[in-house]
Amino acid sequence: MPSTMIALNKAHYPVTALGPGRRIGLWLQGCTLACPGCVSQDTWTFTADQELPLPLLMAWCQEMAQNGLEGITLSGGEPFAQPAALRTLLQALHDWREDAGLNFDILCYSGLPWSRLQKEFAPILILLDALIPEPFQAHQPTRLIWRGSANQPLIPLSPRGEERYAPYRSFEVERRPFQIVVDAERMWGIGIPGPGDLARLEQHCAERGVQLGDVSWRG
Repeated sequence: MPSTMIALNKAHYPVTALGPGRRIGLWLQGCTLACPGCVSQDTWTFTADQELPLPLLMAWCQEMAQNGLEGITLSGGEPFAQPAALRTLLQALHDWREDAGLNFDILCYSGLPWSRLQKEFAPILILLDALIPEPFQAHQPTRLIWRGSANQPLIPLSPRGEERYAPYRSFEVERRPFQIVVDAERMWGIGIPGPGDLARLEQHCAERGVQLGDVSWRG
């Protein structure tokens, strides 16, 4: 495997709020789009100390897969801001899936327009099973599952992706799936919060004597 370095904000398993089933979530670091209302502003700035060798990341993914793996979701940050590293990662995931006889799907988020992705990143798109493109638009709220705004389509890109994601292209939910993860030093959310959800979370914590410090949705 090439000793490619990839800038990563965080990785988590299991993720159940960004695609079907029990998934690995990988949040790549670095984004210049700065969409107003973005809840992941901590992923915008690229710093070299957040780079890690791809073999190390793959070893972690393979360890997590021992607990059952139905999919991998790539988000960020903007994954396509690291095109070479992203392509190498996706090829490594493909090779592992084939060699191990696994059947997980690969879903990727991008804030770039679908038309630009098709034009500039076709060799990467063929390595994905599904894609959710387009910039987040806070003024276009939606109830579509796994999406932040109504302009963001869910696009299957492979037979596996068509099988798993076609039923969800227009699927709406009353409340979006959302996970809260707590460790010794921080708390973070996984999923797409709805309008006002984060303010309510902050108020809920304050009412219980928990004061949030730095938060990812405020610069």
